[in-house]
Amino acid sequence: QIKLTESGGGFVQAGGSLRLSCGGSEGQISSFTLGWFRQVPGKEREFVSGITWYSDRISYLDSVKGRFTISRDNDKNTLWLQMNNLGPEDTAVYYCAARWINDIETSPLGYNYWGQGTQVTVSS
Repeated sequence: QIKLTESGGGFVQAGGSLRLSCGGSEGQISSFTLGWFRQVPGKEREFVSGITWYSDRISYLDSVKGRFTISRDNDKNTLWLQMNNLGPEDTAVYYCAARWINDIETSPLGYNYWGQGTQVTVSS
């Protein structure tokens, strides 16, 4: 079991950057594949990026490739998402998620634990 807590969201102008963090508690993130998802009202939760236990496999949504970077530090029990060159289309609530299986899954149904989410708003 693990509890996930996101932070780092906020308001930024187009072209700006934000760094999201996801801290683990009541468990160790080293036992989980971790992912970032995002959701806007009225739409399904969308996979943004994922990273396996030891960072040997990483995956990104096509539209964020080259702009977003996922990373993790198992010793610090923390996951990050560095987001650069943000655009209004990136506005959403961003969630971190964890799954037991050491493989990246793009469906939210494949994840066992979720954080509460952090709002990212990008103005044009």
